[in-house]
Amino acid sequence: MKYPAALLLALMPLLANALEPGTRLAPWTLLDQYDQPYSLNANTHVLLVAQDMDGAKLVKAALAETPKGYLESRDAVFVADIQRMPALISKLFAVPAMRDYSYRVMLDRDGRVASRYDVPAGQVLWLQLKDGVLVRQQAFAEAQALKAAMADAPAH
Repeated sequence: MKYPAALLLALMPLLANALEPGTRLAPWTLLDQYDQPYSLNANTHVLLVAQDMDGAKLVKAALAETPKGYLESRDAVFVADIQRMPALISKLFAVPAMRDYSYRVMLDRDGRVASRYDVPAGQVLWLQLKDGVLVRQQAFAEAQALKAAMADAPAH
């Protein structure tokens, strides 16, 4: 009888990140590449999350030809987990380069936000929200598929 309890305890961290439709996302606030704060709110309809450089590159490729304000016009927000990036590289090169992007990047410098979501390695997690509640989620491994999904997201 000890083994099932031990197995359950071992799986708890994995189960904690599993979000089901109908789950209200916990609020958070992060700074973007311009050091401007953004707080997850009821107006956010799409939350994109990347936990590694490959995932962030997918977003960059999918949004390469889009005008400034493209994500915002779709009530979409992009969170990039940069905790594994060396601070010196982040400060001197990566974040300044992000200032040339046509979209905001919410920088998760300590991994406290991105770790709440079960993002597959090398992919981007798309969380569809309504009033802060998860409607559906999917992961993208290809920039073209992400670009097509963004194009289908209603603009406001």
